[in-house]
Amino acid sequence: MALPITYSFRSLGVRWKSTLLTTIGIGLVVAVFVGLLSMASGFRLALRASGSPENAIVLEKGALSELGSSFSKAAGDWVANDPRIARGGDGTPLVSPELVAVVALPRPDGELTNIGIRGVTPASFRLRPELTIRSGRGPRPGLFEIIVGKQAQNRIRGLQIGSRISLMKREFEVVGVFSADGSSFESEILGDFDAMASAFNHAGTENSLTVRLADSSVLPAFDRDLEANLQYPLTMTNEREYYESEAGPLIGFLRGLAAFVGVVMGIGAIFAAMNTMYAIVANRTREVGTLRALGFSRSAVLMAFVLEGLLLAVAGGVLGCLLSFLITGMSASTTAGMGEISFAFRVTPADLGYGLLFAATMGVIGSLLPAARAARLPIISALRQG
Repeated sequence: MALPITYSFRSLGVRWKSTLLTTIGIGLVVAVFVGLLSMASGFRLALRASGSPENAIVLEKGALSELGSSFSKAAGDWVANDPRIARGGDGTPLVSPELVAVVALPRPDGELTNIGIRGVTPASFRLRPELTIRSGRGPRPGLFEIIVGKQAQNRIRGLQIGSRISLMKREFEVVGVFSADGSSFESEILGDFDAMASAFNHAGTENSLTVRLADSSVLPAFDRDLEANLQYPLTMTNEREYYESEAGPLIGFLRGLAAFVGVVMGIGAIFAAMNTMYAIVANRTREVGTLRALGFSRSAVLMAFVLEGLLLAVAGGVLGCLLSFLITGMSASTTAGMGEISFAFRVTPADLGYGLLFAATMGVIGSLLPAARAARLPIISALRQG
């Protein structure tokens, strides 16, 4: 005969002080765990938003990133003229040759930090409609003008509209600020392709080529053709997949850190839950004996106490998940790929699910030994105690 679930709920309510303290302790552990997961999710989503599933990126064969890629303008033009490339309404290929570099610029506190510089053409804005000028205007072709991402403007000193900064001994004027739906582009500085090529001595070369395919299903075959070409050995990758792969190592580190911190703090929370459950069992020895005398089996008593521990932990898990929402939207930055990238903490449904599962695991493990002790109490000696 099984004990009713309401028995476990009522038992926790009667001992509300110890229940509250244990719930808060588990909640804090879960909040830290989910917070670390949300950092990894925010970074992943920022890079994921940097790529469009409709676009592809062309790099030099063997290059792992745009910074490590370089090919001739002739190679880029050869790709652009392929019939598999989509055309705009005016018949021009939807391609954006780009130059990328990393420079060190001062933060507001004077410390230097790396920031990505990208030389683009007007086609870049057609391929990335999320790039929106928030204030000022875009850079004019052939002029030493730049626009800065809103995150870059917050992190770097002297990027107000109208100010001038030196890039490779060339003076560039800041003429606008742009946003990009929270993607990593917001951490970059954009300028005219030809002006950047002149300043960085990259005339006649490109680091990457962003393209729109007429049919995305041809990408694998297109990639094979590019790699097989002996004159222009290139490779093509879906743009979103490219940026997600850039996030891979750091995301793995952050998730590993979350697991490590969660285990260390979780052990403490498990012992706290275990102590609470042992105290509950000690105070209810006669009650346990009465339940056994009424015909409830050892397994029924065991499951009732495990359920109490589980309910206690889940309540703490819910509290921790709610607390984790306090950090949603907070900004952080890290160095990856094109220099320092700013991103916001993002608590995803998956993160919340992991947090609740983590809490439930702590509750079950922490209540098993006390529950087993309660189930093993002899009926006669239990009734004599208390």
